[in-house]
Amino acid sequence: MKARATCPLDCPDACSLLLTLEGGRLVRVEGDPRHPITQGFACGKTYRYPERVRERLLYPLRRVGRKGEGRFERVSWEEALEGIAARLRAILDRYGGEAVLPYHYAGTMGLVENQHPLAFFRAIGASELLETICASTGSAAWEMTYGPRMAPDPEEIPENARYLLLWGVNSLATHSHLTPFLKEAKRRGAKVVHIDPYANLTSRFAHEHLKLRPGTDAALAYALAHVLFREGLVDWAYLEEAATGVEAFQEAAEAWTPERAEALTGVPAPAIRRLARELGEARRVFLRVGYGMTRHPGGGNSLRAVLLLPALLGAWRYPGCGAMLSTSGAFPLNKRFLGGRHLLEGRHPHRGYFRPNPGVRAINMNQLGTALTGLKPPIRALFVFNTNPLVVAPNTGKVRAGLEREDLFTVVLEQVMTETARYADYLLPATLFYEHPDLYTSYGHYYLSWNEPLAEPQGEARPNTWVFRELAQRLGLEEPTLYWSAEEVARSLLDTDHPYLEGITLERLKAEGFLKLRLPKPFLPFARGPVRFSPPPQVLPTEPLPDYPLVLLTPPAPRFLNSTYGDVAALAEAEGGEPLLLIHPQDAEARGVTDGGLVYLRSPWGQVVRRARVTEAPIPGTVVLEGIWWEKWAPDGKGINHLTSEGLTDLGGGSTFHATPVEVEPLRLA
Repeated sequence: MKARATCPLDCPDACSLLLTLEGGRLVRVEGDPRHPITQGFACGKTYRYPERVRERLLYPLRRVGRKGEGRFERVSWEEALEGIAARLRAILDRYGGEAVLPYHYAGTMGLVENQHPLAFFRAIGASELLETICASTGSAAWEMTYGPRMAPDPEEIPENARYLLLWGVNSLATHSHLTPFLKEAKRRGAKVVHIDPYANLTSRFAHEHLKLRPGTDAALAYALAHVLFREGLVDWAYLEEAATGVEAFQEAAEAWTPERAEALTGVPAPAIRRLARELGEARRVFLRVGYGMTRHPGGGNSLRAVLLLPALLGAWRYPGCGAMLSTSGAFPLNKRFLGGRHLLEGRHPHRGYFRPNPGVRAINMNQLGTALTGLKPPIRALFVFNTNPLVVAPNTGKVRAGLEREDLFTVVLEQVMTETARYADYLLPATLFYEHPDLYTSYGHYYLSWNEPLAEPQGEARPNTWVFRELAQRLGLEEPTLYWSAEEVARSLLDTDHPYLEGITLERLKAEGFLKLRLPKPFLPFARGPVRFSPPPQVLPTEPLPDYPLVLLTPPAPRFLNSTYGDVAALAEAEGGEPLLLIHPQDAEARGVTDGGLVYLRSPWGQVVRRARVTEAPIPGTVVLEGIWWEKWAPDGKGINHLTSEGLTDLGGGSTFHATPVEVEPLRLA
């Protein structure tokens, strides 16, 4: 059997896939040639999806060994649900809802299975999780600058863009279905420039790669603006119509000469002048920025400074030009009831354990370790779904200490046996994306899509929403939206008269699989603004520490997607078989590090052992480790987040994964 489905993973492409199933099992994945963005090809990691779930969890399990030991016994769903409900009821009666924390993220991007489980937790008054580990800083910076997260239509780039500026993003690895549009624009004469602290796939695609020191993006953006203002390359007609606060921004840029910026960023002043002049002459510029450039203490300000460059050029006047961070703000769905958001409004009567409380306790997901080990009053029940926090959350040592607490009741909904799953008191098998219905948006294009179930769940796997409906029944919760089916959630989301959704119904989505939003043609989301230059962005560079003079970056690996593919041996082998530390020859020589040698990598929060690869890929002073590897692949069995801190960014409370101060030492000298 071959059928269509949308890829559920955390990627802007939201690909349309053709799946081949035999006896209900996935055996082959291909790209859908009908989809204008997918264009018939899938990424290398998605082709390997069948291998990811060869040893999936099939039955409810209850812990019988020590926490983290991974010893479980099989139980029935009735036993599991009754046991969880009884423990949860006791915690709610004694400590209240804020003693419960749902920890979740983007293991599936389907709106139903990603977000609607939160209705259960909002109905019991649980602590709110602030979903900040990836996109919150970039989103805050964009919204502060432009408002809704919209971008040029990728399909309009080739015909219109004359300059492609890829800044702080390895788009060939992390937004691979943008690449055909960039290639066509390049073929038509557009110049491609990549700005990033280290050379990667996208650098090799570009005509030119400019390396800058981590966290100095705002200084470089100001220097480019300095030249644009000085040499009369700014589109004043656009700015007068569409922008506010330009004068204060111009005054801030005046202080950032190319020479001053070179001293901080490492980008040569002549290159800064040349880039500014080329941008000013081209005007029809497409700027792709990545969330990765926001993951340092000044990341929000850095992104704001960079995002303002297309506005200075008036690039938003042209189709396919302007800036792209995310397209998610163009999907005008009615999300009031999604995940029980209405329950936070405090306008509904008490029902069961539902206690409407606009002041509910909020916990930043980047600070899970502290929340589990030091929060007062403590978290006593943790529900984990759609994520693997023991690998992906900062400061693994603290997270592990929290998960080891015998008084912490932990329930994990998962597809495979992850590091986090080993700490569960109850481990519940979750369905795969082709075993349940769901609605998908995108943050890299403008197609809305629907997945129909293509197979019965394998074993006794169940959707996340099914689990929480069953628990709601056992707790006697009466809130109606808790019991909505996926179709009812989808119809609620589509219940809007916004013109972008005109004519898009669930029936059409079921019949056709995907539909493009009814955007104006050409799509010029900020041709008339509003663009807010005020307050002028601050320059807040990443600073190493005296005992930790290097800065560690942990960008995505081309063949991984966060930790999702961490158990696929073929992909791990393709990435080198183990996590490799990229270190510049200059930094390696100063420390006696040899290519292929094992090193200690230390930070103020921990240490790990890694194998070094001496390469000129990173800028001196920066070391790079690509990918969120499962711990089993590391020489010392420790993930990289043993090194990272719970520190937050300047805007949006985001993670600071790209600002970890470290030192490297050969293992033989330790």
